[in-house]
Amino acid sequence: MIDSIVEDSKSGWIAEHRNIYLADGEAGHMWDSAPAGGPGLIPTLLLYTVGRKSGNESIMPLIYGEVDGGYAIIASKGGAPKHPGWYHNLMAQDQVKVKVANDFFQATTRVATGDERAKVWEQLATIYPPYKDYQASAGSREIPVIIIERA
Repeated sequence: MIDSIVEDSKSGWIAEHRNIYLADGEAGHMWDSAPAGGPGLIPTLLLYTVGRKSGNESIMPLIYGEVDGGYAIIASKGGAPKHPGWYHNLMAQDQVKVKVANDFFQATTRVATGDERAKVWEQLATIYPPYKDYQASAGSREIPVIIIERA
């Protein structure tokens, strides 16, 4: 079975967005989500992780929201029944690299829980409403909300 997110990350729209972002952080920062069913221009960051099995660096453009002390991202994988690979890599690392527009920095991450998760989930679902559909599609998998804080 082909994983469309993995394929798009290699050569599709995700790869195209990442390449624009890497070339010019300001040009890549705002992603036009309308073709994917989103509300239009929304903020994205680049998350750099290292593969826990491969040891290779991976760079993933992700929608984000600003939260107290940092940023928040959602590990939705489009509502798939399993967490995205970058999430598993993130959980195996003490620090990651992040690029927001042209601001490049080291960061720590943690999974939001309880009231914090609920509040941040609603914030990001307002930015990108398809997240609510993704949660419905994910079945029993609770989609993780990740908090990123500058190291």
